[in-house]
Amino acid sequence: MSTTLGFIYPDHAAEDDYPYAAELLGLRLEVTHIYGTDLHAVPELLDLGSPERLAVGARQLAAAAPQAVVWACTSGSFVYRPDGAAQQVQRLAEAAGVPASSTSFAFTRACEALGVRTVAVAASYPDDVASLFTEFLGAAGVEVVATSSAGIDTAAEVGRLTGEQVLALAEANDHPDAEALLIPDTAMHTLRELPRLEERLGKRVLTANQVTIWEALRLVGRQAHAPALGSLFGGGPRAA
Repeated sequence: MSTTLGFIYPDHAAEDDYPYAAELLGLRLEVTHIYGTDLHAVPELLDLGSPERLAVGARQLAAAAPQAVVWACTSGSFVYRPDGAAQQVQRLAEAAGVPASSTSFAFTRACEALGVRTVAVAASYPDDVASLFTEFLGAAGVEVVATSSAGIDTAAEVGRLTGEQVLALAEANDHPDAEALLIPDTAMHTLRELPRLEERLGKRVLTANQVTIWEALRLVGRQAHAPALGSLFGGGPRAA
């Protein structure tokens, strides 16, 4: 049986990362959209990731019969804090009838899988939202040695960043004590930039859509080799 993985993606920004990855991986990555605000603000993010909205996404994916479903939104999951985010994915799994997860847990599990203990975070969010991601990572045993906040208010603005702007954001916000750099917004186009990001920094780079797809594969017990998607998929940075 072929593998179909489902993703609930908020609004529209960088969802074209998914067909790009699907072609590289030879898998069916089914993306559906739910709509709310694209504002990076805590009350709005809590509403965006509500069980009711995610249940709508699960129903929309049902016809594709995915073997796993991931809530492809970092800020709309970590804003619930660790316990709340766990309840969020549990309720999503119940609604979808298959294993489920979210991008926030994808980051922590990717760090664990790679043996990464110290990270820098290059966040597009405002400070208060970025600090909640740092807290989420810390609760999972990932030490954040540096966090930057680009202070971009909406996902639509993030989605318009060019590849060169993404590279500049990463270079400006890396830290020498970090074993990896994390770029947490699924609204940011990053998949095509991963080889250049890792080569430029000389270390592992984990980005939101990358880890989201990896997490969906993990849920169904599959591994995939696609060096163009970075270290997490069997590529590797060359020393700087």
